Amino acid sequence: MYLGGVTAWGAWLGRGARGGEEYFLGRRDLPWLVVLLSVVATETSTLTFLSIPGIAYGGSLAFLQIAAGYVLGRIAVAAWLLPAYHEGRLRTAYELLEARFGPETRRFTSALFMITRLLADSVRLFATAIPLTLVTGWPLITSVLVIGALTFIYTFIGGIRAVVWVDASQMVLYLAGGLIALIVLGQAVPGGWPDILARAAEAGKLTVIDPALDFGRPYTLWAGLLGGAFLSMGSHGVDQLIVQRLLACRDLAASRRALVGSGVAVFFQFALFLFVGLGLWAWYDGAAFARSDEIFARFIVEALPAGVRGLLIACVFAAAMSTLSSSINALSSTTAYDFWARGRAGAGDRARDGADDGADERRILRVGKIAAAVWTVLLVAAAIGFIPLSEESAAVEVALGIASLVYGGLLGGFALARFSRRATSGSARLGIAVGIASVTCVWVFGRAAVAWPWFVLIGAAVTVAVGLVAARLGARR
Repeated sequence: MYLGGVTAWGAWLGRGARGGEEYFLGRRDLPWLVVLLSVVATETSTLTFLSIPGIAYGGSLAFLQIAAGYVLGRIAVAAWLLPAYHEGRLRTAYELLEARFGPETRRFTSALFMITRLLADSVRLFATAIPLTLVTGWPLITSVLVIGALTFIYTFIGGIRAVVWVDASQMVLYLAGGLIALIVLGQAVPGGWPDILARAAEAGKLTVIDPALDFGRPYTLWAGLLGGAFLSMGSHGVDQLIVQRLLACRDLAASRRALVGSGVAVFFQFALFLFVGLGLWAWYDGAAFARSDEIFARFIVEALPAGVRGLLIACVFAAAMSTLSSSINALSSTTAYDFWARGRAGAGDRARDGADDGADERRILRVGKIAAAVWTVLLVAAAIGFIPLSEESAAVEVALGIASLVYGGLLGGFALARFSRRATSGSARLGIAVGIASVTCVWVFGRAAVAWPWFVLIGAAVTVAVGLVAARLGARR
């Protein structure tokens, strides 16, 4: 009932879109508070609801150091990139690179975004299918197909306006679900929360700050503040998934409020679900699970009364659908604007003028909807492909690790565009490619020595260094 109701409401919200900009940017008049809630729902969703409790279950509260870095990164994006996005009235994040480096770099970075979103968000879709499988007894493949199909319907019909408003309402729902879980766990565990916290303190699970300078550990103060800040700069400064929402705000000030406010909201949201994980650790007495993502889902299905169980399962679906719908819409917008419209525009035209040279808004709308269908199929297929690979780590760490492979290169490319006069299109693309390749090598061969929160910082530094050196060598020839 919940899935069907959300699908119908979302389709009704965005009905009647007449062109690409209205469909993908909501006429640029969305309220900043709704955008804030949508940003939080999009970036955390199922991974927060299911995976973050699993991290606290097996570890401590040290993940909050990453969340603190997220706030710092958003402040940097608000000061550095948002003014440029609003001055040009851009439609995708990657138009900014075209203005400096040309259409090839725009298409190159847009393609990187597409690959990253496909891989990372397919993991999120997989994580959501776990509780549906536990409730219904369906195979994981069937659960993935059902969630993907229903989310696609309202995203396809309603566009960004439907996505943002449904995201905002769903975030409120799953935060309420987290609070309910805290209350239920406090009542279910003998001694309540005083006993839970006492046991957690004795086991060292209340640790928040870890000052160790160990690059192989993901949750230290330095990895959190520096790595988390650069990760947030990448995810919220150069990823169309989030930038698209900020472009839909009424003005620059509204975008800044939505962006920085979302960082504060995410910090407290992480804290909420980490404490849920502590309660689950006390309830299960630290028992081992094959997948850490299953712990909270199994508690919902097996230990809660029917009414509360139904509400929390609805929260899981709310979390999942918010990210999946956002991903579908962002992927289809970059397909329509960065590739189709740009390809039809004159070679010397600016990207935002492409619609005036044959790629009119109605055609962009049709292309975007076709792209939405294609990307939905690809996301579902990739989620199904992740099923046999899901037993070694939490989905949240897998998704963030995948995204971090690319964010550093993209962030470094934007830094070259904004701050380097020498950098050229060729040197920027070379820097991005080498930056991504270097982080990939670290991920494949050196994960024991370098944890994933450092990936974006490493990738950005390598990209900028290679781009500047290549530009200088090219100038000497």
